[in-house]
Amino acid sequence: MAAKEKTLHDAFYEMLKDVYYAEKQSVKACKKSAKAAEHAELKQAFEAHAEESAHQVERLTQVFEIIGKPARAKTCEAMQGITSEMEEDLEDFAGTPAADAVLAACAQAVEHYEIARYGTLKTWASQLGHEDAAKLLDETLQEEKKADALLTRIAGRINAEGAKAAA
Repeated sequence: MAAKEKTLHDAFYEMLKDVYYAEKQSVKACKKSAKAAEHAELKQAFEAHAEESAHQVERLTQVFEIIGKPARAKTCEAMQGITSEMEEDLEDFAGTPAADAVLAACAQAVEHYEIARYGTLKTWASQLGHEDAAKLLDETLQEEKKADALLTRIAGRINAEGAKAAA
């Protein structure tokens, strides 16, 4: 018997499961990062984004409902790699003047991954006629872009402060 040909709907569902896993990991990473951060603004950004990410997980559950599929997570190798690298960096730079800058950079790697995935999922949802899902995915995409922009601003200040301290 011939294998069923894969469709864009199949790809959408597989990537949705991947992002569902990634977003759950993002909640954990934000909480851990908030505890590790020394800079008050960075700590607050992580705390706020942990809450926001928890809402994003709920939103993903709604997307699964819209497409009539069970909300399941599929191990996201990319997110595992990013969070593993973050763990290493936290250990290597803990207690140093560069620790918060490195932490912000790791968080941006997560945000950039999520921005790429949510952009694709939003486009595919529209192409598949799931406009309600596309709206939910766009809401999350916009939040991820704002989180990235905030991290960029904070990282600029942290790096400038670190450079002054080193001078």
